Amino acid sequence: MRGPAGFLLCSLLLVAPHCTEVAAQEVQPDPKTPCANWMGGAPGYPGHNGLPGRDGKDGKDGLKGEKGEEGMQGPKGDGGEIGVPGREGPRGFPGYAGQKGEKGEGAFVYRSAFSVGLTERAPHPNVPIRFSKIFYNEQSHYDASTGKFLCSIPGTYYFAYHLTVYLTDVKVSLYKKDKAVIFTYDQFQQNNVDQASGSVLLHLSTGDEVWLQVYGEGDNNGIYADNVNDSTFMGFLLYPDLDVH
Repeated sequence: MRGPAGFLLCSLLLVAPHCTEVAAQEVQPDPKTPCANWMGGAPGYPGHNGLPGRDGKDGKDGLKGEKGEEGMQGPKGDGGEIGVPGREGPRGFPGYAGQKGEKGEGAFVYRSAFSVGLTERAPHPNVPIRFSKIFYNEQSHYDASTGKFLCSIPGTYYFAYHLTVYLTDVKVSLYKKDKAVIFTYDQFQQNNVDQASGSVLLHLSTGDEVWLQVYGEGDNNGIYADNVNDSTFMGFLLYPDLDVH
C-alpha cells in the first residue's frame, strides 16, 4: 500500500502500542474485586444480621467486696404453725407448802336409817307388824307405834328383813304406799327353826310409808322372837335426790 493512505496506517500502528502501555500504567484493576474498576457494577445491599455467638466462659470470681450497711428492718411476718411438743423435761423439786386456807362451810349430810326387832310372837295378819325393839332410830323416821317407816328425805333407800320362823308357816310382804312390793314365803318344818329374809331397793318421795305385814290368813304368821331368836327389819338412805334439796 503506497501513498498517503499507507503512511497513515503505519503511523497508527506505531502509536497504538505506546498508548496501550501508558493506559496500563495509569489505571490498575483492584485485585480484591472480581473485575476491573472500569467493569464494576452498582454497590449491593447490606446483608442480614448473623446468629448470636455462643456464651463465653465464666470469668474468675473477683475479690470479696466490703460489707455493706445494715438495711432497715422489714415488717413482722405471719406467725408460723405450732411445732411438735418437745420431750418432757426432768421432774422439778417439790415446791414449798402454801399457806393454810380458810375453813370452808361443811356440806350437809343427809341421814335416814333405822334398825328394829320383834318383841311379840305371832303378829296379826294383814296389818303392819310393829317392831318395838329399837336398835337404831336416831332420826326417828321409824314409828314403833305404827310399825311404819315415814320418808322425810326423798331418794333411794335399801330395806331388808330377817325373820325367825317357828310353829307355823310364814308369808310376809313389804308394802309401799298400801301396795305389796315383794313377798317371802317359808314352809315350817316340824321340830325345826327356819329363817325367812328379803331385801329391796326403793325410790321414795317425801311422805311415802314402808312397812312389813303378814300376808293372808292367820296360819301364815309363824314369825317368832324370844331372848335367843330375833326377827329384824331395817332400812337406810343410800343417796338423796339432790335436785330436790
